[in-house]
Amino acid sequence: MRSTGEIYRERFPNIALMIEDKGTTLRWPEDSPVQFPADGKGNISGVGTQGAQYFAWSQVFKDGTRCIAATPLTRRYLSEMVSGLGDVYFLQVSTDRVAPRPAGKGLQVSTVPANSTGVTVGDRQFDMLPSGHDAPGAAVPPPVNRLDLDVRWLSVVPITDWVDPSRALHALLLVHSRYSAILQIILSRKVDEFQSLVPIALLVVSILFLIVELIALIIGVSLTRTITGAVHSLYHGTQRVMEGDFSNRIKVSGRDQLTDLARSFNTMTENLERLLAVAKEKERLQAELEIASEVQAQLYPKTIPIVRTLRVTGLCEPARMVSGDYYDYQNLADNRLAIAIGDVAGKGISAALLMATIQSAMRMELRSSLEMAAPSHVPRNGTRLSTARMVTELNQQLHATTAPEKFATFCIALYDDDSGVITYTNAGHLPPILIRNGDATRLDVNGTVVGAFPRSQYDESKIQLLSGDLLIWYTDGITEPENEYGEMFGEERLIELVAKHAASDDRKIIDTVMQAVRQWTGVPELSDDMTMLLARKQ
Repeated sequence: MRSTGEIYRERFPNIALMIEDKGTTLRWPEDSPVQFPADGKGNISGVGTQGAQYFAWSQVFKDGTRCIAATPLTRRYLSEMVSGLGDVYFLQVSTDRVAPRPAGKGLQVSTVPANSTGVTVGDRQFDMLPSGHDAPGAAVPPPVNRLDLDVRWLSVVPITDWVDPSRALHALLLVHSRYSAILQIILSRKVDEFQSLVPIALLVVSILFLIVELIALIIGVSLTRTITGAVHSLYHGTQRVMEGDFSNRIKVSGRDQLTDLARSFNTMTENLERLLAVAKEKERLQAELEIASEVQAQLYPKTIPIVRTLRVTGLCEPARMVSGDYYDYQNLADNRLAIAIGDVAGKGISAALLMATIQSAMRMELRSSLEMAAPSHVPRNGTRLSTARMVTELNQQLHATTAPEKFATFCIALYDDDSGVITYTNAGHLPPILIRNGDATRLDVNGTVVGAFPRSQYDESKIQLLSGDLLIWYTDGITEPENEYGEMFGEERLIELVAKHAASDDRKIIDTVMQAVRQWTGVPELSDDMTMLLARKQ
């Protein structure tokens, strides 16, 4: 069995290899006369020159390792590449003549004067002799007739200078042959055994190609019309949408992606039309809510009641634009003051309407009771001006005029400025808290909510207020908000906070409590309406 070296030498005579890795150099064969480049980086391949000798060589540089393979391009080797062609060799470079290169021009090939046997390529001159001391190449084939002349032609080959690989050089390759040899090489290719079928195959392929082209043309025209039609419909639809018309629909036909696109467009316009209607309705409701909020703001008392021994302060902060909480105070005859607070079940417009109904009904009851108590012989806190009777009539009126699920907690109190006695009826509302000398007392609850049951009975309670007493009415929006752990703010925290700031201004106490509730919940929006009333005995 032949070795790998013998196989390479048979194919590439005098081949030489070199490997450099971290200062170590390996050569094969060791006695090769080839002088490899001393240093170089990068991957290079082609024809190189070393003095007058030409080589076919290749250099690979990777990870610090350089590998070079080179084989001499001798006259015999070049001539035997194409058998029967003739003599092929590189011309040698003249050492005693250098032709000046014209400025500003590229590579030029010209012959030297008639008395010289050389050729000029750029700034290099070549003698019409083989380079180096090569052995003779193949003989030129003999002529087959008188017209079979010999042929000589030159070919410019780019080469690499091993001393300076970055320098671009050129060499001349000369071929000496005859016309008959060239024609014989061209025509002596072996004919395939199926060569006779080539024309038929070409004809069949041509026919098939024409059929395919015709089908492709038909499909292309049909597809183009479909695409352009769909695009035109989409463009027309988008123009209608830009004009604000969302009722336009694209005609849908087929099962392709363009049809799906048309369906998607129709779905989009339907959704836009629906969203536009919703947006208009929301805008209308928002405007109505703003009007309702303005109207409700007018229902709350605007001025502080003028009472000699009692100062009253109230505030309501709705969770939404309108509130279901209610508070009111009104001066009555004979130095008396009516104070009311309520909390309607639910939120929003319906709760706000019921709150307005309660206020209107309560004021009518107060007016009616005052008219009935007008004669001087009637005691000021007699049966005709009774908080229990007013709440009873309010309950019957609300039950008769509102839905069964609509109800409210309600508390009304009558304060006598001369005696300092406050008479009240608490209909299911949170018990008011009396702060006296730092101690808290919860007042009575005298009955159930108003508007739920037609025959509910209510009592009334009385309490004597002393100088410095602070009476607190509030809704569940103060005590029931929860923190992130589900713990309610609670009455105890309210009592502790009010008792701590009891010496402060009443409005400041209310603001402090509401701010504490917001911080307790930790969310920017209120979960329920917050309402608080303070009455301080002077």
